Amino acid sequence: MAEQTTSSIVIDAPPAAVMAVIADFTSYPAWAKGVKSAQVLSTGIDGRAEQVHFDLDVSPIKDTYTLSYDWEGDREVTWTLVEGQMLKALDGAYTMRDLGNGSTEVTYRLALDVSIPLIGMLKRKGEKILIDTALKGLKKRVESH
Repeated sequence: MAEQTTSSIVIDAPPAAVMAVIADFTSYPAWAKGVKSAQVLSTGIDGRAEQVHFDLDVSPIKDTYTLSYDWEGDREVTWTLVEGQMLKALDGAYTMRDLGNGSTEVTYRLALDVSIPLIGMLKRKGEKILIDTALKGLKKRVESH
């Protein structure tokens, strides 16, 4: 990945429970800020999504795009942009670290690039906002189930 932003959060649930929420794309509009819709286009032999089409509206980014996913059990999921209108790149990962006490440290890495000119500082700020809201939303969603 190119320049990226990384952040972590501890969620009171085992890695499998966290990954189950991450893999449930159709529920994203309920907890992932700015995601208006998420549609699984194809799945792998493990039943998890390989390609997902999103409709996103998080100022200043409003786009429809498709991501390709690669799953490593309940340890990590990575994704890359297949196609987007405004987005030129959206590469990221969720990595799970089992803390052994029923909780999981989740690290989110994200690198994005857009077709409109944005100063690097604004791009990093956008990544940080996306990551922070995603991690907080994920934590709330996992812990409420």
